[in-house]
Amino acid sequence: MGLVDPTIAIAVSMCFLIILLYKRLNLGIVLNATAFLLAVLALDWNRIPGVIYATTDPMTADGKLATSVVLATFAVMLLSQLYKETGMINTLSESISKIVKNPKIVLCVLPAVIGLLPVAGGALMSAPLVDTEAEKLKLKSDRKAYLNLWFRHTIFPVYPISQPLIVAAAMMGVAVPIIILRQIPVVLVMVATGYIIGFWRVPHAKSQDDEATVEGSKAKQFLTVFSPIMITIVVAVTIGGVWPDLSKQGFDVLTATIVGLAALILVSRLSFKVFAKPFKSWGIYGITFAAYGAFLLRNIMVNAGISQIFKVFVSNGNVDMIVLLTLVPAVLGLLTGSPQGGVAIGVSILAGIVTFSPNIAALVYISAYLGYTVAPTHLCFTFTAQYFKCPLSRLYRYVVPSFILTFMMALIVYFFL
Repeated sequence: MGLVDPTIAIAVSMCFLIILLYKRLNLGIVLNATAFLLAVLALDWNRIPGVIYATTDPMTADGKLATSVVLATFAVMLLSQLYKETGMINTLSESISKIVKNPKIVLCVLPAVIGLLPVAGGALMSAPLVDTEAEKLKLKSDRKAYLNLWFRHTIFPVYPISQPLIVAAAMMGVAVPIIILRQIPVVLVMVATGYIIGFWRVPHAKSQDDEATVEGSKAKQFLTVFSPIMITIVVAVTIGGVWPDLSKQGFDVLTATIVGLAALILVSRLSFKVFAKPFKSWGIYGITFAAYGAFLLRNIMVNAGISQIFKVFVSNGNVDMIVLLTLVPAVLGLLTGSPQGGVAIGVSILAGIVTFSPNIAALVYISAYLGYTVAPTHLCFTFTAQYFKCPLSRLYRYVVPSFILTFMMALIVYFFL
């Protein structure tokens, strides 16, 4: 028995989590600190070391999966940082703007491509590029901010090496490609909604480039700098399709990212000095620590029987299941300003209530993701508003209807797919 009742333990732990988030501490610290506090309050102290070890125990399927996901998260972050350190991400975005002549299409594609790098507050990287292209259409600051924020986040629900998606799939025991298939209609609505709302009554810009065709060198440059990301995606999807057992153990993304890193080293002719630089940054370890914290928190919640608290409400008919599957992860994504945080805590709460079928897993993930996307605690949201000098109230005029339409599609997929 723990020191206090599980209901009180989870309430105190969630309040503690909110305080840490308010202090803007790294998500890795927040999740692990919350997990330890919950363990101290809800578990027999003699059991705590065993629960911690079991989280990444290489002799168990769950432990092996957690270890693979944590290592894959580190590898993805390393790939992301090296793209930034080598300047390849700038080359990638510049080549796109030269290949695509339509400013509207460029404004949709650029933030999404920069979004391939899962860096906290990464919308700030695409903001100057969006600002330049948006001037061709004479867009106001609120439209610029909306396009930069919204289109940066259209890629992640179907991006095979997105850390939140990897963690979500692992925690719910559903393969990444299966979740992605159910997110495709949602992403299509997300893109269409962003285009319609972002460019409503905006006339086409006159082309300032008389060239009818794109130079072959520009296309070749794009393919070269994009190849490490493309190779990573192809390898991850191939392993998931051909060797599903490896995918269930988390080895698909881990292997794919290692291959992608090797490709990046070859393409960029990376020096050891540049390769070593990301290892000196706390950011790469913070995200990796957050991945571990997600599994630790889930393990402690399961051992403490936290999910049984919510199971009572469902069995008594006091709370509808759909409300729990959507509201819990969405609110947690909103509060944490992180899809990974929303998924980690949401799945931990729901684990004892439902069996995670593909449809349920997709709904839980997209709910946490959309909650995070529109959260004022979301760094991309804050940085974008600050860069374009746009009040949050004006930005929400575009974001709220986009959220509603996208979420409606997620519910349609859940009920009818």
